[in-house]
Amino acid sequence: MNPNAFARYRAEWFDGASGARRDILAGMVGTFALIPEVIAFSFVAGIDPEVGLFASFVIGIVIAFAGGRPAMISGAAGSVALVAAALVHAHGLQYLLAATLLAGVLQVAFGLLKLDVLMRFVSRSVRTGFVNALAILIFSAQVPQMLHVSWHTYAMIAAGLVIIYGLPRLTRAIPSPLVCIVVLTAISIAFPMPIHTVADLGRLPSSLPSLTWPAVPVEWQTLLVVFPYAVAMAAVGLLESMMTASVVDDLTETTSSKARECTGLGLANLAAGLFGGIAGCGMIGQTVGNVRYGGRGRLSTFVAGLFLLVVMVPLRPWVAQVPVAALVAIMIMVSISTFSWGSIRDLARHPKVSGAVMVVTVVVTVATHDLSAGVAVGVLLSGVFFAFKVTRMMEVTQTYDAPTATRTYVVSGQVFFASADIFADRFDLRDTAARVRIDLTAAHLWDVTAVGALEEVVTRMRHHGVVVEVIGLNRASAILVDRLAPAVATPAG
Repeated sequence: MNPNAFARYRAEWFDGASGARRDILAGMVGTFALIPEVIAFSFVAGIDPEVGLFASFVIGIVIAFAGGRPAMISGAAGSVALVAAALVHAHGLQYLLAATLLAGVLQVAFGLLKLDVLMRFVSRSVRTGFVNALAILIFSAQVPQMLHVSWHTYAMIAAGLVIIYGLPRLTRAIPSPLVCIVVLTAISIAFPMPIHTVADLGRLPSSLPSLTWPAVPVEWQTLLVVFPYAVAMAAVGLLESMMTASVVDDLTETTSSKARECTGLGLANLAAGLFGGIAGCGMIGQTVGNVRYGGRGRLSTFVAGLFLLVVMVPLRPWVAQVPVAALVAIMIMVSISTFSWGSIRDLARHPKVSGAVMVVTVVVTVATHDLSAGVAVGVLLSGVFFAFKVTRMMEVTQTYDAPTATRTYVVSGQVFFASADIFADRFDLRDTAARVRIDLTAAHLWDVTAVGALEEVVTRMRHHGVVVEVIGLNRASAILVDRLAPAVATPAG
């Protein structure tokens, strides 16, 4: 590591005493915001909560050192759990551990090959839709905790929201969500009432995680079973992590290494699998909460993972008494702060196409409860709209010079697979002119389809005895034509 890179990496860990204090407190808040979601998604995946909690601890520690986005919290939750559920149901936990290890290997390879550039195909409209959909899903996940409960639960949630939003008006020395947890826990202990606690959410860890190896047969049949799930888990995890990293980039007005984040996530999932945990990914709700309450460096990520182990094992009896209402209040705050409220106003100001992409991304994600499905549809829709837009920008005009019996076609714009047919239709293939000049000075040929369309036009005109000359090819287009259709650029008499 060169000196500049080392200095930057050190600054990402230690940004002065005040920065360290903010990171530590924000990381602790992130831990409590992480617990209910990890437990909830553990049930979705069909595994014990302690499997998800142990995995989140391991992932948090490893990603703090190896990740490419400081202040980002990752854990065993999200759409990865939805993919894992089918594997657990069909083959059991041990096959899930094997899939987790293989998913980690695939993610490391993805990062080393720097395939993170694929994120460039995700437009801002899709990212906004992703964030808004996640905010809705975070809030909807709290609804079951508010149904069929006593009035005490509603009172505690309301008290928690008052603390969360009211305390910052007095002081920001300590994150208000942390105060909310302490105060509501003290109230519930001092005044026993019929409310749910963390202990009611599932079995909590009672010991430290230990190294293990998946108890599966080492044979091709095992690989055939595990590989499709591992690919899906790796893809979904990478997508959510890179989207989360992009959101943090926007919130903090900084940049991050997406390739390193991919590699770091792979290493974290490898470690999680070796300690008997499920694969994880970036958790945008908890990450946004961490950033909102001052987390900026790797220390906040490290504390979120380490503190999870501290509160889950040595402090297990105390954590078990934390009211679920306190966690619900925190997650409501996270959902409200995660939602991009300005995007509603932007629907009237921005192009309708951008608004449609954002809305469709939200609708698909919320309907399927699958963030990857929403993003995939959004990216596809963006691509279709882009293709139509570029197609309309391609024009072919013509002029005729009677003395020389020459017709000149001037092409401007981008010629590629979506506009190639329109390009070809603009030419009269039975042109009565003696000579035809095709001027491509203001055009660019992008792919084999574009070259094929040009070759077809030229070939058919020459077949009818017309002398065709192609001029103005830029360097990249000329190279493509010379390689795929060399006869096109050669005038024929």
